[in-house]
Amino acid sequence: MRRNRLAYVPLAMPLWALAEFFVFLAVSQAIGAGWAILLLAASTLAGIALLRREGIKGWRAFQHAAQENRPPGAEVTSSLVGLGGALLLTLPGFITGVLGLLLLLPPGRGLARRGIERFAERSLGGAATGNLFGPRKVRVHSGAPVTVVVDDTPPAGAHTQPSPAIEGEIVR
Repeated sequence: MRRNRLAYVPLAMPLWALAEFFVFLAVSQAIGAGWAILLLAASTLAGIALLRREGIKGWRAFQHAAQENRPPGAEVTSSLVGLGGALLLTLPGFITGVLGLLLLLPPGRGLARRGIERFAERSLGGAATGNLFGPRKVRVHSGAPVTVVVDDTPPAGAHTQPSPAIEGEIVR
């Protein structure tokens, strides 16, 4: 049985704040307290500006996908990852700033987007995510030939061992 991961949030928040404090002390020791405070203020202002830009960009991408009758899931998840990165930049702290920057850069954004899509697929199922993200790619492994049986009686000479199931979606 899986545990609810949200139960650990009250324990993680004070530890996160403590880690941010020690990282701030280390950075202020290395570059000076004034520069560290200025760097935090600049990252917060950049995060606020990026929140607006990412929100507008995501809304326009969603509208464009809806006008073309395409599933808007990819645009929405990319926008959510960008908004999450910008939100992390607005929070004061160097760890959250670095994480926000990683989510805003293309490699990190792509990894996070694919992670959200996999999470949605596990949570919602294949049909719902097909409607959100479009047809899913199915990887088929070649192996022994499979006999497809339509009724309960197998054809003469066919082996009766269970065949591997191939899940997928029919795209018209």
